[in-house]
Amino acid sequence: MITGDGEGFDIAMASAGTYASMQDLYAKWPEFAEWAAAEATSQPSGAFDPNDLEAPSPAPRQVFAVGLNYLDHISEAGLQVPDEPAVFTKFVSSLAGPHCDVILPSGNVDWEVELVVVIGKVTRTVKAQDAWSHVAGLTVGQDISERDLQLVGNPAQFSLGKSFPGFAPTGPVLVTPDEFDNPSDLEIGCYLNGEQMQKARTSQLVFPIDMLIEKLSAVLTLYPGDIIFTGTPAGVGAVQSPPRYINAGDELVSYIEGIGRLTQNFRNSSSKRMIG
Repeated sequence: MITGDGEGFDIAMASAGTYASMQDLYAKWPEFAEWAAAEATSQPSGAFDPNDLEAPSPAPRQVFAVGLNYLDHISEAGLQVPDEPAVFTKFVSSLAGPHCDVILPSGNVDWEVELVVVIGKVTRTVKAQDAWSHVAGLTVGQDISERDLQLVGNPAQFSLGKSFPGFAPTGPVLVTPDEFDNPSDLEIGCYLNGEQMQKARTSQLVFPIDMLIEKLSAVLTLYPGDIIFTGTPAGVGAVQSPPRYINAGDELVSYIEGIGRLTQNFRNSSSKRMIG
């Protein structure tokens, strides 16, 4: 738990083991939120190294992703606005922390910065007006995508092409909705080697967070710690002329207002350095 001055609490230590792991925390999220509010008046445990931060929800039962959820991205792709959310999954094994090396597979690897929602309680048949009460918090995500495998076959292999190791970095922190003036309207963007590739606001989502939760929970149960990648705005590499993809040695920096930044460095498979 991080304070605004670069210090934080060791939750496992401060709670005397009540919340010994992130999954313990999400399983007891309402109780944890009350404990954290009271603990905020206590003395922080001390400074921390941002490079030590891991994925805010490292072991979710389910990882959902939504395609075609910004009008400008739909337009640049030359596609129609969907009547319902275009939902797929990124497999859990693709999750990584906010600062990591990613080994490039063969093919064309692209970037997609996204706002990620972490669920805070069991959620089933929840209406949009109640959806935010089921959100633990928001974080930054990258839906890194290998476009060749993604588009192989009919139907295409979306989930496989987006699930290589390190293709779902999230972080650097989880921010609860009450910490924002408006959690539905945040600047989002990314840079490749210092050049801005994407910039938008999350208020431009076709299906906003509350509607996504309503539609998903009408079909299945969302569990504490589950994460939802909510879609990417315009500026992906595949639609540029000529197309532009990630190469070895590139640095990708992704950000969302009020949350922070991810930094991914890309290497060939011959590198001995692996995902951090």
